[in-house]
Amino acid sequence: MVAVDLPDSTRPAARRSPAGRGRRAAGRVLPLVPAFALIALFFLGPILWCVYASFTDVALTGATASTPHLVGVRNYRRMFADSAFRQSLWLTVVFVVGSAVIGQNVGGMALALLMKARHRIVRAVVGAIVVGAWVMPELVAGFVWYAFLADDGTFNAILHAVGLHGKSWLYAMPLLSVIIANVWRGTAFSMLVYSAALSNVPEDLLEAAAVDGASAYRRLRHITLPLMRRAVMTNLMTITLQTLAVFTLIFVMTGGGPGTKTQTLPIYMYQSAFKFYQLGYGAALAIVLLAVGGVFSVVYLRMMREEV
Repeated sequence: MVAVDLPDSTRPAARRSPAGRGRRAAGRVLPLVPAFALIALFFLGPILWCVYASFTDVALTGATASTPHLVGVRNYRRMFADSAFRQSLWLTVVFVVGSAVIGQNVGGMALALLMKARHRIVRAVVGAIVVGAWVMPELVAGFVWYAFLADDGTFNAILHAVGLHGKSWLYAMPLLSVIIANVWRGTAFSMLVYSAALSNVPEDLLEAAAVDGASAYRRLRHITLPLMRRAVMTNLMTITLQTLAVFTLIFVMTGGGPGTKTQTLPIYMYQSAFKFYQLGYGAALAIVLLAVGGVFSVVYLRMMREEV
């Protein structure tokens, strides 16, 4: 018999030296080091500073601006005893549920279903209009809706033209106004996600159900939606976290008013930190906002893992 010397690449892994395995592991990890460094610098670093600042009395002006002191959980005790914080938390939940969970989610699904069987020209026109609202800068969208709903704005002009009386919508219905504006701006993302998910639903399965007598509603409920479950949960988590952080749209349209009727947590956090110069208290509010986003994420992830 002739002994054949196998090349190194075909030898069992157990015979490879630890040094070789270490070099290969280092070769896979080293290219990721710059990415990890940037994440730590621009993401993890600010979060850690925010956690530290929430336990101090740091401010923008005064003695504590340069020499802050540790105050323990005083900011958090003040927060949970503050009626303005409780109202802001409630308004944030209402805004997120109304504009993301219901508005953008349902609106995106409806647009995706309506456009599925339409002519490609209709899909292109509607898609361009909806996506155009989505890519519009939040600042511009806020000014557009402020001009549309203002006392002398476009909406009241239309109502007067048909003989109806307008009103000051940003004062009469401020929260509903900002919810509608955010739904108008953000529905395109949900539409794109659901359009992609609908294209993966087997047509032969839907045709077989139709032959068996299943109505369009039953096909949607028992076939389409279960097959889109992961896309729905992923979309809900994404738009919820995006909506939690909405600041510019509300600030431009109402500034958190009238009074505090649209003062969501981002608005209240900004006012506490940069209007009243209480950075420590504002940092504590930011940590609570981060925790609210974490709660929503955990709920969606658990729902995603459940069996259909």
